[in-house]
Amino acid sequence: MRILFMGTPEFAVEQLKRLVETGHELCGVFTQPDKPKNRGMKMTFSPVKEYALTHGLEVYQPTKMRDGNALAIVRELQPELIVVAAYGRILPEDILTLPPFGSINVHSSVLPKYRGAAPINWAILDGQKETGVTIMYMTRDLDAGDIVCSKKTDIMPDEDAQELTHRLALLGADALEDAIEKIADGTAVRTPQDHSASTYAPMLSKDLSPMDWTRSAQALHDQVRGLIPWPCASMELGGKKVKVFKTRMGGEINAAAGTILTAGKQGLEIACGDGHSLWILELQAEGGKRMMSADYLRGHPVEIGK
Repeated sequence: MRILFMGTPEFAVEQLKRLVETGHELCGVFTQPDKPKNRGMKMTFSPVKEYALTHGLEVYQPTKMRDGNALAIVRELQPELIVVAAYGRILPEDILTLPPFGSINVHSSVLPKYRGAAPINWAILDGQKETGVTIMYMTRDLDAGDIVCSKKTDIMPDEDAQELTHRLALLGADALEDAIEKIADGTAVRTPQDHSASTYAPMLSKDLSPMDWTRSAQALHDQVRGLIPWPCASMELGGKKVKVFKTRMGGEINAAAGTILTAGKQGLEIACGDGHSLWILELQAEGGKRMMSADYLRGHPVEIGK
């Protein structure tokens, strides 16, 4: 099938890679414009652009989707199907409806749950035990189109959002392959979503970072996992703000929420509001490097019982 692909981050690379490996005709790749990165502000390609160029695919990076230029490119390319995976732009209806087979999206949740920009993170933040991917037809309304197929997977107890993203990217590639096969042979069934059961996964912000020790150990563990790699959970330690990258559930304790129970070679153990503790295993102080908490404590001792 002649396909126009639209995607930007690492998650989307697995979808594009599968389209290449299964022999589809990629008439073009849309991705976000190059952006300056790090202190040197060097212009950096998106992961999708990097992959596309190494495989000889034509790359397009429109800055706007509604000024007519993007539509003109799509018309010239004449795709039979548009495949979108984490592109980061809202497509106007005149582009979505242009291909004869329409436009489909690889969404990283089991719709109608977790529509929106950050479904992987919010599934973990909300303490969900299961998530998945959905292939759906795209419409004017966000993530509300008919479903072609979906695949589910368990969320591992200590899995963070970055790790889960990688697994869902692979699962999404499998689902995408199945969906395109059904669309091509005419056996795809369009299943409308139950809009009354929909939930929303908004963009993340730094407002979500501060850890409140009156919450349960599980909720705080989920907060840390769900905010990786950005914006990261954060806490005050020895009068300094630190980002928290990895935690482990502790046992039952009898201490006030926020009390430091252990601070040494094993790491940092803190009392939570539900009578359980949470171990801080990896952290990063402002201006410092990410490290094991035990290593940090050697140079920055804290008082137990405070």
